[in-house]
Amino acid sequence: MTEITEKRIEEAKVAYIPYMGSYDKIPELIAEAGQWVAEKGYKMTGLVYGTYFNTPEQVSEDKLQYEIGFGFEGKITTMQEGKIGIKEIPEHNVLAAIHKGPYTEVGPVIHAVVDYAVENGYDIVGPISEAYLNSPLDTPEEELLTEVRIPVIKIEKK
Repeated sequence: MTEITEKRIEEAKVAYIPYMGSYDKIPELIAEAGQWVAEKGYKMTGLVYGTYFNTPEQVSEDKLQYEIGFGFEGKITTMQEGKIGIKEIPEHNVLAAIHKGPYTEVGPVIHAVVDYAVENGYDIVGPISEAYLNSPLDTPEEELLTEVRIPVIKIEKK
């Protein structure tokens, strides 16, 4: 049974790369976004995420749309630099659940959170995000932790 919690996500400044195509590019995009943050001298906050705007169940691999990003602290001086976008993600409520194991096996947790939202009177108000809580560079695949986050608002019963 997947444990699902409602929680508040704090506002975050992020440097991100929007992409359309295969998920195979994710490790490269993470490295590129992280390198940009480091080269700019920003302090990383520990947030490494992917936001997914469609799914392999909806579109072909070459049409998958997503963004990969890093949270950072510092003054935003531009909104775009080359392929790197910079933005503030506002504080928001999410339903969240932790997946332990390979990134490729996160699907059932995503489905469990979506089902929970529908069954418990939540409106899903944005795309699914995954926060990567540890790194595949120093963590065995079966120990990887991914927090699935779905932005929601609670529907009040009349």
